[in-house]
Amino acid sequence: MYAVNYHRAKSVSEAAKLGKGDAKFLSGGMTLIPAMKTRLAAPSDLVDLTHIQELKGITVTGKNVTIGAGTTHYEVATDQRLAKVCPAITYLAGLIGDPAVRHRGTIGGSIANNDPAADYPAAMLALGATITTNKRSIPAEKFFKGLFETALKEGEIVTSVSFTAPAKCGYAKFPNPASRYAMTGVFVAKGKEGVRVAVTGAGDDGVFRSRELEAALSRSFAVDTLEGVRVPSDSLMDDMHASSDYRAALIIAMAKRAVAQASA
Repeated sequence: MYAVNYHRAKSVSEAAKLGKGDAKFLSGGMTLIPAMKTRLAAPSDLVDLTHIQELKGITVTGKNVTIGAGTTHYEVATDQRLAKVCPAITYLAGLIGDPAVRHRGTIGGSIANNDPAADYPAAMLALGATITTNKRSIPAEKFFKGLFETALKEGEIVTSVSFTAPAKCGYAKFPNPASRYAMTGVFVAKGKEGVRVAVTGAGDDGVFRSRELEAALSRSFAVDTLEGVRVPSDSLMDDMHASSDYRAALIIAMAKRAVAQASA
């Protein structure tokens, strides 16, 4: 085992001061700890955010939702106030990993890691969410930059996410049977600003919005509308789990399920 310095931060400001150079922030550790075990990551310092109370909690005021970055997947999945205004995101959280992962992993850790097969990035993009850090507020459109890449800079910590719940929303994913990560996941949302559709687990550059699906559902927000719609496969992942053409077909199939859920 290589040497690593562990710090249990008591506040966001303290954590930011400690998070310099090769240090890594720990918020759940569902990706970071396994990466350290296999030497894919070797930080000099670990700054533990899991005991910072200001990062926890869910606030629902009318249709306006704010979720603290340190809120676990389980807490998101089981919050009844959140389920009433945005049931798709509680449903999404309940699909992540297994009970051990859901009780430990956090929404802030997930979006900061930006795994190309993670669920939350699709929700953030489709909901038009704002990602708030200790330094600024970033629209989801500008936050996710590519595979495991975000707009976060050194010492910058995600503190919360916020969005206005849409009139209708739904999420469906085709999970990898071993990891439960999305081989393809589609989040649809219909609100005052129109229809937004975000896809995770399929793009070769991470989460993205599907303009083809948005255009079709803007005409009529119904499952039948998606019959005959095609999504280009040239920018989709092609790997041992699924070809790009298969993922293109999965996007349509998952979109239909998501629209059916949103319309139920």
